[in-house]
Amino acid sequence: MKFNELFRYCPVCGSREFDLHTVKSMHCRQCDFSMYINPSAAVAAFILNENDELLVTVRAKDPAKGTCDLPGGFVDDDESAELALIRELHEELGITVGKAEYLFSLPNQYLYSGWTLPTLDLFYRVKIGTNIVPVAADDVADFEFVPLHRLNPQQFGLRSIRNAVSRFIETYKK
Repeated sequence: MKFNELFRYCPVCGSREFDLHTVKSMHCRQCDFSMYINPSAAVAAFILNENDELLVTVRAKDPAKGTCDLPGGFVDDDESAELALIRELHEELGITVGKAEYLFSLPNQYLYSGWTLPTLDLFYRVKIGTNIVPVAADDVADFEFVPLHRLNPQQFGLRSIRNAVSRFIETYKK
């Protein structure tokens, strides 16, 4: 559901005169309030071990519950993307990482609670040694390290993650 179908009343004055103004905004004709829906920032990690195997997680929750994923999540208020990545990896896998290399970003449409939320997903590469032992927690039901030649982007449930895995595979081959 798009935001203009979800918000029928002005959140400031309660008027029904709350209409779609542009592709990403709504405007209240009663109190002159404008609401903009801009993408939320999210982060995801390509975690490689010493054997160049990718850590692939399994989603514990909807959307796309039970499908393959990369660890990550939304950036919180007053948090950089790098700090969000460190926090998410600790929450989801119980690991602490020091260095993450920014790779690229992709737009996404994230369906949550009946609302299609635009996101901008930022992807990072993280190398870990054998001394780091992940544990599935939070939004992660399970995980495994997968050799890069066995990766199948179609097994990843979220569109931007699928596209990112395809791009990562192509880049990594070079």
